[in-house]
Amino acid sequence: MTITTAYKSPLHEMASTTITDYWNDSCSVEELAYAIEHGAVGATSNPTIVLAVLKQEMHLWNDRIKQIVSENPTWSELDVTWKVVEEVAVHGSKLLLPVFERTGGKKGRLSIQTNPANYRSAQAMIDQTVHFNSLAPNLNVKMPVTAAGVKGIEEVTYQGVSINATVSFSVAQAIAVAEAVERGLNRRTAEGKPIDDMAPVCTIMVGRVDDWMTAVTQRDRITVNPDSIPWAGVAVMKHAYQIFQERGYRARLLAAAYRHHRHWSEFIGADMVLSMPCDWAKRFNASDVRVEDRIHRPVDQAIIDDLYNHIPDFRMVYDVDGMTIDEFDTYGATVRTLRGFISSYHDLIALIREKYMLPNPDVK
Repeated sequence: MTITTAYKSPLHEMASTTITDYWNDSCSVEELAYAIEHGAVGATSNPTIVLAVLKQEMHLWNDRIKQIVSENPTWSELDVTWKVVEEVAVHGSKLLLPVFERTGGKKGRLSIQTNPANYRSAQAMIDQTVHFNSLAPNLNVKMPVTAAGVKGIEEVTYQGVSINATVSFSVAQAIAVAEAVERGLNRRTAEGKPIDDMAPVCTIMVGRVDDWMTAVTQRDRITVNPDSIPWAGVAVMKHAYQIFQERGYRARLLAAAYRHHRHWSEFIGADMVLSMPCDWAKRFNASDVRVEDRIHRPVDQAIIDDLYNHIPDFRMVYDVDGMTIDEFDTYGATVRTLRGFISSYHDLIALIREKYMLPNPDVK
């Protein structure tokens, strides 16, 4: 679709008239091209996304993966897989370079995720993050908001890496990330190292907050107004955003894991990133939802009270002190999401193995 002066899609209108940024929640070339046309200034990837990209755009990668395998006969399937992950991310990042250069590094970045299986090892995540940061000038590096991840985020920020904190669902996690980023940035400035070109972000997976509230109400036989649960992630994000604004944190919040239009429309006007799958972006662009500032409209207190009074897990994600850092790893949504990411990672390895390294000799 071509944008003309007579018409702007809703996302393009938001991107051009507000401080809210739109990212494509994939590094697919086709999807990213659509997103950039409609105002996107960033993109993201993770093992689940890379697996989907390869299945969707294998015609773009088939010959290159064969070449990687052929040129590196001693590499393990893990080596090959991570080389593919890196090249898919770097390829996507090139589409965003004009934005990156135009904004002095503040926008135009693509996020690449560290090995989700390393969620307990700060050093393993630090080492991979520093390596990823060397691959292209406009990468953010994703680290999970586990106890080890928080430690790693401070260190790699100090080393000059712009992070994207992921596997995050709560105000407490967002604050822990913001404080870790502040410590890292302050250590850099104390040593005279530059920070002006850094652009750290902290994700809150708003849709997965809703998912987990649905799961725990079913598991624990809790009855709430069914209209309240789809507001859970919105309420958490708006609370976190208020705190970020009040405290002046330099990391920006990012909303991800879309389930309905409020995960877009309720955040319009915020100084944050909205990272949405291309399918949702197309649905929003085809909608009649008005582009107007809603970030400053509070969630109905009756909805918050309903969730807060009946669902202990909502209190954990909504309250500033709802969880300690040591509790991040065992929170239900964290466990569920890490398991999913790790499973997708193994599926990605299996795809590389079965198609390129140990293909089935009985299939022609």
